[in-house]
Amino acid sequence: MHVFEAIAEPSRRVLLDTLATGDRTAGQLVAALPDLTQPSVSRHLRVLREAGLVEVRPDAQRRIYALRADGLVAIDSWIEHYRQFWTNHLDALEQHLNDTAQEDSGRPARARSVSITNGRC
Repeated sequence: MHVFEAIAEPSRRVLLDTLATGDRTAGQLVAALPDLTQPSVSRHLRVLREAGLVEVRPDAQRRIYALRADGLVAIDSWIEHYRQFWTNHLDALEQHLNDTAQEDSGRPARARSVSITNGRC
């Protein structure tokens, strides 16, 4: 399954968000999705593994899941094309806010800054 197909499902995005804060056991991931059964969560984890987004390692009787940073490269590469679009719009928003503040106060507006690191918001 392609990475974008894998992340299209909301429950899988919840699993990725949960793993973004650190490695988790299968039981902890099941708890993150209380409306789903354990077999359903296992199927979602399998899809994420097959897409290369998560990895699993045994730890005694438990299975520990972790994000695979290299699995997110396809998503990052696709988004890279659109970062300039966001940057331009954030710059325009900053200018609009400064212009609006000047008009409202009749005096020069205090500069507002929008933090962008490496083209990322």
